[in-house]
Amino acid sequence: MKQSWWARLAQLGLLVAWTCAWSAQGCGPGPGYGIRPRPRKLTAMHYKQFFPNFSENNLGASGRAEGKITRNSERFNELVCNYNPDIVFKDEENTNADRFMSKRCKDCLNRLAIAVMNQWPGVHLRVTEAWDEDGHHPPGSLHYEGRAVDITTDDRKTEKYGLLAQLAVEAGFDWVHYESKYHIHCSVKADHSVAVEKGGCFPGWARVAVAGGQQKSLSSLVPGDRVMALSGTGQVVFSPVLLFLHRDQDSWSTFLSLEMEDGHKLSVTPHHLVFLAPHCRLNSSDYQAQFASRAITGDCVLVHAAEGQVRPSRIISVSVEESVGLYAPLTEAGTVFVDGVLASSYALVEDHSLAHWAFGPVRLLSTFNQLLWGETTKEEQTTGSETACTEAPLHCSTLAAEDKAGVYVNNGILNGRDNVREPLKMEVKEKHSSPRPTSHVHWYARLLYGFGCVFLDSNSFHP
Repeated sequence: MKQSWWARLAQLGLLVAWTCAWSAQGCGPGPGYGIRPRPRKLTAMHYKQFFPNFSENNLGASGRAEGKITRNSERFNELVCNYNPDIVFKDEENTNADRFMSKRCKDCLNRLAIAVMNQWPGVHLRVTEAWDEDGHHPPGSLHYEGRAVDITTDDRKTEKYGLLAQLAVEAGFDWVHYESKYHIHCSVKADHSVAVEKGGCFPGWARVAVAGGQQKSLSSLVPGDRVMALSGTGQVVFSPVLLFLHRDQDSWSTFLSLEMEDGHKLSVTPHHLVFLAPHCRLNSSDYQAQFASRAITGDCVLVHAAEGQVRPSRIISVSVEESVGLYAPLTEAGTVFVDGVLASSYALVEDHSLAHWAFGPVRLLSTFNQLLWGETTKEEQTTGSETACTEAPLHCSTLAAEDKAGVYVNNGILNGRDNVREPLKMEVKEKHSSPRPTSHVHWYARLLYGFGCVFLDSNSFHP
């Protein structure tokens, strides 16, 4: 049955009203979401510590080197000059080489300069090394591409450098290393790198439990399917999939692979929210939604147990893999068990409750549709699924083995609880080059992200 014009108008009106109310609450008085939160306490990094917990050239960090840039090369035009007056450039060569860097590096450096002045009034960020044209670094160094900087504070008080390193992480550098007692090394991904495009998803071969006791791969899941989730009261429920916040069947992406002591394994992008706790307890309220990139060996997650129960399971290893497909289903409950492990439906902003509230209009419209037209029948869902399979067989593949054939996993394991670990090394095999397809991010998710960039503190987002 087709919706009449007044029903469509009513839906649009509800959506606009809710969005305006969200904006007004952010700008109005009181503890609205537009008010910047109190700065959270930063923990200084330790000497020789690096973040994230991979080697610098890992795809989960700054990525592989792409070749040296010289003043005579065509790629020299990719570099930009940083004339920020709040940054002190050492420039011992008197060639302005330390001012040349990639655009991403410049953006991160400028954010860090502001953070340094806020943290220590009267103190400025100091760059001792950026783009290197004289061969002072080992082969393959990102300094040769303007993607790395060595930094200090201009007062050169080394006791500040641990906190300076953490500020660099918060500023968005893709890899930060407290490598010397006299400077901090920071680097970024290449400006054109696919990995720069942030999002939170699961691979297409990951599986969820649907009503009726069956398992479905995310690539074959369709809106209307009821999948296992955890309600706000801590009960295991089957919650309907309302839509996909992100769905891209062909993209290759970097995933974190969290392996648990009981054999469960979750593959998820670093920016997605998973529920973590430092101690394995049964109470689900003890688990906080955090970016997957914060997960370390020894943390605990919630997994599905028999008879509709959940139980804790400890992470025994964290590694990196590349896989095809990006899928982020939004459920009515805002959570989902993926391969038996509890995860949030949301990403990018480290506040599950806020994200769930912001997607209230979607749940409201879904309820409104059901009241007007009734729930989608299973027959219609099946027809829609078959149509999707006819149009895009890969998208509806339910064979995890076929997808896993394209996964390249390293043998690196993170050890310890202090984040001072041996770097993970990942070998990524060359794949046939093909045109990059358009990424399918839901328009409402893009809208909320735009509002968030205006009203939320930058620390709310993944670095």
